[in-house]
Amino acid sequence: MRQLFLDTETTGLSAEGGDRVIELGCVELVNRKLTGNNLHFYFNPGRDSHEDALKVHGISNEFLRDKPKFKEVVRDILDYVQGAEIIIHNAAFDVGFLNKELELAGQKPFTTYVEGVVDTLVMAKQMYPGKRNSLDALCDRLGVDNSGRTLHGALLDAELLADVYINLTRGQEALLMDVGTEDSQGRSEEAVDLSGLVLPVIQANAQEQAAHAEQMAQLDKASGGKTIWRQLESAA
Repeated sequence: MRQLFLDTETTGLSAEGGDRVIELGCVELVNRKLTGNNLHFYFNPGRDSHEDALKVHGISNEFLRDKPKFKEVVRDILDYVQGAEIIIHNAAFDVGFLNKELELAGQKPFTTYVEGVVDTLVMAKQMYPGKRNSLDALCDRLGVDNSGRTLHGALLDAELLADVYINLTRGQEALLMDVGTEDSQGRSEEAVDLSGLVLPVIQANAQEQAAHAEQMAQLDKASGGKTIWRQLESAA
C-alpha cells in the first residue's frame, strides 16, 4: 500500500477568507517503509502571511517572492498523490486549503485524486481520549524525537507524522506475517495466519471475585459514593 503523509503551512487560518498555502510537504511510505520519494514545495501566495502565522512557521514573505504559484506546479502535485492513501493530522484544515487552491487552479477537489484521507487527530482522540493530541504531544507520548521542531515546517511535520503513525498502528498486522520474507540467515519464512485462533476465556474464581468486590467497595468509599458504577446501579 502506498501512503503519503501530508502537511501544509499557510498565510493564516481561513482558506475561504483569502489565506493561501505557502508550503506543502509529503513523505512516502510503501508497505510501512519510508522510500525517500518525498515531495516538497514552497509557493508564492500572492499575499503576506498574518503576523500570528509567521510566528508559527517563520517563513518570511520575502523568501516566498520568487517561489512558484500553486497553479504552476499543480500537475506535479496531483501526479504525485494520485491513487495514494493520504494521512494528515487535523485533515479538515489541510484538505480545506488544498481544495481552495485546486479550485483556483481549475481542478477538482483533492479527494477526487486520492484513495482516501486518514486523520491521525481523530485516531489519537479515539486512542487517548481526554488527553492532548497535538503532533508535539503525540511525539512526546510515543517517543518520537521532535527536538528539531522549533518552528512548524511542512516537510519536517510530515516526517514526524509518519513516525507517529507507525507507532500508533504498531502491532496491527502482527497476527499475519509477511509472505516470502527472509530471516537474517537467508531462510524463507512461511506465512502464518493466526486470525482464526480462538483464545480461551478464564473466568475469575470465587476468591478473585471477592477480592475484586472488596477493592471496588474501597474505591467507592474513598469517592464518597460517587463512583460511576454506583450511580448506574442506583439509576437502575
